[in-house]
Amino acid sequence: MKLFQRVICLMGVLLIAACSGAGSNSTVDTLNKAQAVGSPFTKTLTTEYRDYANMKQSKFMDHADALHFARKGLASASGVVVMPETLDDWDLSDKNIVELTSARADLVDALENGGRELAPDKAGIAQARFDCWVEQQEESWSKDVPCKSKFYDALKALQAVVGQKPVVADAFPAPVTEMPKGDAVPVEQAMFIVFFDWDKSDITSGANDVLDAVAQEIRSRKDINGIVIVGHTDTSGGVAYNQKLSLRRANSVKSGLVARGVDAAKLRVEGRGKSDLLVQTADGVREPANRRAQITLE
Repeated sequence: MKLFQRVICLMGVLLIAACSGAGSNSTVDTLNKAQAVGSPFTKTLTTEYRDYANMKQSKFMDHADALHFARKGLASASGVVVMPETLDDWDLSDKNIVELTSARADLVDALENGGRELAPDKAGIAQARFDCWVEQQEESWSKDVPCKSKFYDALKALQAVVGQKPVVADAFPAPVTEMPKGDAVPVEQAMFIVFFDWDKSDITSGANDVLDAVAQEIRSRKDINGIVIVGHTDTSGGVAYNQKLSLRRANSVKSGLVARGVDAAKLRVEGRGKSDLLVQTADGVREPANRRAQITLE
């Protein structure tokens, strides 16, 4: 009986996988047959998403991502202006989120400031390379991926048309997770950043690594009189709610440091809600880089 149940379960798993592949195959096939309408930008984007969906489907057998980008391609083919990937939808490291958030902001700025109209081919390629970077980075947290450099090249070409200052790949500082080796930096220059999931104040695995580094730094120094923890939120949600959420985040960091042996009397918490953004956005935007707590030493 147990063997029979195992066989049935295995058949179920295979059936689910087959259905998933069939679903993506059908959607990719529909995109391949679609006649793109709309603006030159949406037509370029349709071609880019079609190529990427076919590659994910045929070469990598990645049915889920093939289906996702095929759906974006079908929307573009109908003339809809789809936006670059939202980072909340992907499993990314804190370091990746910071750089991708800044890169996305520059891309959207270029698109919204005439990029789609003035240089539709360059705009479509830049957006497609950004989405490719996001998808590839989820699969490879610890190293750069090919689409990252291709995106920056495409963005530079687009910005040259719309008249904005080109960016370089190394322009965005990564969050501090450990102090540099060698001579200790002045205490007033030491800062650590802990990131949070949307509408959450619990400490993630990546944040635990940061707290370990902070506790180690505090133990190794004699010139620390106090530690300030300032919680922040993104711009989604109301002012009063975000103020409370930012304080909860700061207190979560405080509890994590106390659990690591840091003297609670030296810790001071503040909450600034959405009033002090790391990345400037419009109201209501869920930017991952803004959901943070900053730890400074005194």
